[in-house]
Amino acid sequence: MNPFLEILLRGLGAFLMVLIITRIVGKTQVGQLTVSDFINAIVIGSIAAAMVTDLRESVRYYAFGLALFGLLTVGAEYLAMKSRPARKLIEGEPTIIIHNGKILEDNMKKLIYHMDDLMMQLREKNVFNIADVEYAIAEPNGALSVLLKSQKRPLTPQDLQLPTKYEGVPSELVVDGVVIQQNLKQNNLTEEWLYRELEKQGIKSVKEVAYAGLDTDGNLYVDKRQDALGHVTDITDRLPGKMPQ
Repeated sequence: MNPFLEILLRGLGAFLMVLIITRIVGKTQVGQLTVSDFINAIVIGSIAAAMVTDLRESVRYYAFGLALFGLLTVGAEYLAMKSRPARKLIEGEPTIIIHNGKILEDNMKKLIYHMDDLMMQLREKNVFNIADVEYAIAEPNGALSVLLKSQKRPLTPQDLQLPTKYEGVPSELVVDGVVIQQNLKQNNLTEEWLYRELEKQGIKSVKEVAYAGLDTDGNLYVDKRQDALGHVTDITDRLPGKMPQ
């Protein structure tokens, strides 16, 4: 077989297997990587890469290795879901870094976590002064959860005893020029209603629409594929007509 064709076929196979494993494991594996998740992801990626490029070995060995690590990962996730001690062992536990406004240096040493790490993650939470922090907890996935002191927290409508109304999530009615029929039905709307609303905004075809969403107050937001903008703000330092240096 032509080596390039073999690499193509191996690449397609590896891509599909990794995609299947990722879908089976779920979104938490991708969005909230713990240390064990990170290691598994590296191993699975390494096996997939070798499967594509190492033409000396049979693809069956690598496919078996991918399937094995996929099953082990799913098994570990299932075990962690069923057993709290196993979950602590596999995924780790949260660690308090700041307690009642005081930094716990011993806990930081256990995590090999230094002040620069702490300050960086606090800034990511828009906290620039440690004196404003009541609690900070290092999560198993590496994130830092921060609770500000009560006098430093932003006011909420509840604090001011102001009534609020339900906001909900807008319904996507059109995405990339395609009408989302299911969402129309859920809102007891018809395509005729949608077309009339689009015509009111000067849109003759749904293909012109990049996105249209309906909020819980019945307001329709529409964004066209081709926006008639007289001027687009450029926040870079690049001068018009010149490449960045």
